[in-house]
Amino acid sequence: MMARRRDRDLPIGDAYQHATKYRRGGGHRADPGPAVPATGSEALPEPATEGGEGIWGVIRARRSIRDFQATPLSHEQLAQLLWATQGITGCRRGHAFRAAPSAGARYPIDTYVVVNRVEGLEAGLCHYDVEAAVLERTRRGDLSVAIAAACLGQEMAADAGVVFAWTAVPLRSKPRYEERAYRYIYMDAGHIGQNLHLAATALGLGCCAIGAFLDDEVNAVLGVDGLEETAVYLSAVGVPA
Repeated sequence: MMARRRDRDLPIGDAYQHATKYRRGGGHRADPGPAVPATGSEALPEPATEGGEGIWGVIRARRSIRDFQATPLSHEQLAQLLWATQGITGCRRGHAFRAAPSAGARYPIDTYVVVNRVEGLEAGLCHYDVEAAVLERTRRGDLSVAIAAACLGQEMAADAGVVFAWTAVPLRSKPRYEERAYRYIYMDAGHIGQNLHLAATALGLGCCAIGAFLDDEVNAVLGVDGLEETAVYLSAVGVPA
């Protein structure tokens, strides 16, 4: 009852975000362990912008793939996926536009990558710096068990080469759109997720979106507070089994 009263005191958009969380009712909770802070960044290969399979064939071939081989993704594949989701595709009047649309060009969605198996990258967590086109290392260590547990035990999150985790920073959008910003935030996340799914298909990789997850546990893995920045969507990507 106390939690409900607190929710009622919040603006409607914030109350919705908190009231619709999945919470663990009991049982085992995977401990991601203490955060092992990491600094520095990983340069990404230049993405391809020409060639490849046509868009119509990619749309026809797209399926949700949940079974993955232990084969790691290549550095080039990860770079291509990141660019296809939020990479900068052009500039006009000093403003950089991205691969996926965003309401009012507010770009409230940030991308994190849980690296399970990628050639040339150690396991851990990275944040995608869109403007610099680099991965910022934020945590070291194997997070595959923790992220799978946080995704309600969906083992594909542990088996995948990488798990994309998208967070929302509502204050980027709320000054313009107030509480309606939450509608646009989830639309933005959907655009980004579909771009990832199509890009993965074009690269011959498997991808499956994850909407069912324990919010607080995913936030803990990502190292975000769940208020000013909170997880909204995930996708597992790997080499299909």
